[in-house]
Amino acid sequence: MHGSSRDDRPWPLDARHRPGLLALLGLALLMAFGADAHAHGVAEGDKGYIQEITGIHLLPFMYLGAKHMVTGYDHLLFLFGVIFFLYRPSHIGIYVSLFAIGHSTTLLLGVIFDTNVSSYLIDAIIGLSVVYKALDNLGAYQRWFGFQPNTKLATLVFGLFHGFGLATKIREFDIAPDGLIPNLLAFNVGVEVGQLLALAAILILMGYWRRTDSFWRHAYTANVAMMTAGFMLTGYQLTGWFVI
Repeated sequence: MHGSSRDDRPWPLDARHRPGLLALLGLALLMAFGADAHAHGVAEGDKGYIQEITGIHLLPFMYLGAKHMVTGYDHLLFLFGVIFFLYRPSHIGIYVSLFAIGHSTTLLLGVIFDTNVSSYLIDAIIGLSVVYKALDNLGAYQRWFGFQPNTKLATLVFGLFHGFGLATKIREFDIAPDGLIPNLLAFNVGVEVGQLLALAAILILMGYWRRTDSFWRHAYTANVAMMTAGFMLTGYQLTGWFVI
């Protein structure tokens, strides 16, 4: 079980799919251009708070971590793709845990070791992670190359990039070294709490959708829209990297 689509799934894109495709593509456009250019950006008010405080502040940092996750559209798109064809709780738990391990590791290490990588490039890779998962759900790799990539490994690797993306942003805020490690750990805990809340909401909506006939009619459409959003996110970040 890799959580990816199979070749025998009904993927024809006929007239029944077009209204759903237009609606989902519209949502993708709003997500890509209606949000800040940096998917991992922190609100200005939160930025000022982070820069001003010193010492250990566990609850505020937990709140900031949870807020980041539930408002991080790139995270949510990737999670949506990961669980799209996962039905068993054990399978969902494995993939989400791998993503969390990757995200947590690079978030902590990226800040502690003061890594210096362009946030535009990292966010572009994160956009490609959404594209990768959409193509995986569409069974593209099996059709094009005749094999199925290890989606568990891919989820872990892309989790590393998702955490690294946030680390590049946090580095810019000059967090006080006093209490840095406890605050980062609290932020990380908040991120995982936010991930669980977001995942619960996605699973509830997916559960209702999967019980209707429209799920299989629009599964192809949803993944095409998700892939489109991923490409737009990637292009947006690469444009920023070249221009700025």
